[in-house]
Amino acid sequence: MHSQVSIIKCKSYNQLEVYNAIKKAIDFLGGINSFVKKEDKVLIKPNLLSASTPESGIVTHPEFVRAAVRLVKETGAEIFLGDNPSVWGTPEDVEGVYEVSGIKRIAEEEKINLIKLNRSILVNGYALSEYLKMCSCIISLPKFKTHDLMTLTGAIKNLFGMVPGLSKTQLHRQALDSASFAKILVDIYELTKPKLSIIDGIVAMEGDGPAAGGTLRDMNLVLAGSDAVSLDSILALIMGLKPEDILTTKEAKERGLGNAELKDFEIFGENLEDFITPDFKLPQTHFLNKMPKPILKTLKKLVRFYPKIDNDLCKMCEICAKSCPVGAISKRPQNMRIEYNRCIYCFCCQEVCPHAAVKVKKSFFTKIASGIYHVYSHYRLGK
Repeated sequence: MHSQVSIIKCKSYNQLEVYNAIKKAIDFLGGINSFVKKEDKVLIKPNLLSASTPESGIVTHPEFVRAAVRLVKETGAEIFLGDNPSVWGTPEDVEGVYEVSGIKRIAEEEKINLIKLNRSILVNGYALSEYLKMCSCIISLPKFKTHDLMTLTGAIKNLFGMVPGLSKTQLHRQALDSASFAKILVDIYELTKPKLSIIDGIVAMEGDGPAAGGTLRDMNLVLAGSDAVSLDSILALIMGLKPEDILTTKEAKERGLGNAELKDFEIFGENLEDFITPDFKLPQTHFLNKMPKPILKTLKKLVRFYPKIDNDLCKMCEICAKSCPVGAISKRPQNMRIEYNRCIYCFCCQEVCPHAAVKVKKSFFTKIASGIYHVYSHYRLGK
């Protein structure tokens, strides 16, 4: 069957404009009542990576969340709003994230339940939020951003927030490369499977996302559908990539969890071609996911990207140390130190640093590998 996807243009986070854009997107798909019933308990799950302001582009914008909340309120369903930020989230940290991101204000003004996803149940070996069982419907509100480990954080990866913080840490320890982590992310998507995903791409993030290291870019985009695989495929096309270049999309397609080919999409609203951005800036690390495995395996010990702390920018807040799944970062009298013999290169530290002090660096041989990759690409193109 074809996957139905809505693409709507929205140029600002003006309250009325966002509401109209999201409503239009959902109406193309049959209206909100096609997804939510009056008797439902609905979990609305934005992307709240850290205690970042709406203007930072790091979190789903609060006005985007408000619009989704108001649409669901029209059905009469009970609403629960919440997320489990990053890998370092504790109940105290979550309060700060809700406050700074503007989500607490939205919950108060709209008079809905603001919850923490820190209590878990075991589902097929994964610790997931108890609200997965308590709620009959999940509506996911991802933010369109790049990601240094996974290239894209979109509809599939947003469900990683259903995993409580300490359990996230354990999963990062288990996944020592992006392909292994992609399998985990798709496992979680398969277990949580939201009824609807609405992507905040009004202001997106390119470069070394998904946090302060990335660069904001106006994309004026609202994307909606029930098939997260198709939504992430469209984001890949917009970024100038093939859907299978995103490891989570490739894995989900192989499992038959959704469509990843343009011929299998039924697109409503705007023309996709109007949003494709050939010069969209990808993370520095992306080319490793596209290198032929024999070449990458041969150069594995020499080719690597690694996090490096810029002491001029570092405020020694220790958030990077809290985020590290393997405890490879510690505070010293004059700086924060990364023990590279323990580092698993997951870039969680870069992801959560509020000061953009954790930079992505590449080894000397990574530059060589990059050259090999480009030669290989030209050769394949010539064939």
